[in-house]
Amino acid sequence: MRDITGRNALVTGSTSGIGRATATVLAGQGAYVLITGRDQERGDEVVDVIRAAGGKADFLRADLSDASSADILAELALDTAGGRIDILVNNAAIGALGATAGFDEALYDNHFTLNVKIPFRLVGAIAPTMVERGSGAIVNITSMAGQFAIPGMAVYGACKAALGLLTKNWAAEYGPSGVRVNAVSPGTTRTPFVAPLGDALEGLAAQSPLGYVADPAEIASAIAYLASDDASFVNGVVLNVDGGRTAI
Repeated sequence: MRDITGRNALVTGSTSGIGRATATVLAGQGAYVLITGRDQERGDEVVDVIRAAGGKADFLRADLSDASSADILAELALDTAGGRIDILVNNAAIGALGATAGFDEALYDNHFTLNVKIPFRLVGAIAPTMVERGSGAIVNITSMAGQFAIPGMAVYGACKAALGLLTKNWAAEYGPSGVRVNAVSPGTTRTPFVAPLGDALEGLAAQSPLGYVADPAEIASAIAYLASDDASFVNGVVLNVDGGRTAI
């Protein structure tokens, strides 16, 4: 098992799904994990699970609805973790299906705020503190929808494509200072986030060579790898964890 004891991790959107699985894995490997989300009860429940297993975690409530909320979270996280965040996982996201024509403008803006602006602000606030120490790992969660067309996912896919390119730019910007920036691009994964897809989820999964819907823990394992010293020479990579879907 990887040992990241003594490191502090901030995982956004970590009260369910891939974020929760990632927080649990990182805590199991010795990190002190800051759980974030909008629901206090769900956040407390994740913290209780981690602590019951012998890990260290606290919950920071954050709605991440605008730039100022990201700035507030960054400041609170740094204060809570003693001024040091070693691992930042940008996982919080929104995704809605819809045709381009008639797509609600407010919903469009919400997508780009949470999926692009919030990671941008968090990296801008936290990466410089990593640069000062000469080390740190940032992992962004993109999507296979940001790499090829999926009907009805134009807005969500555009957001994730933007985050993928930001990952590469940040890797170039912060890499010389010892801060690695990578991304994980999940395929179909069984989370509350994709529950609205219903039976269509199985159909999407069937298009990949492995042909099944992933468990969040399978994605979390890849995220934890990129956050660890095992990936010490990995920088600027978008790692596809999609059962081979982008390989065909």
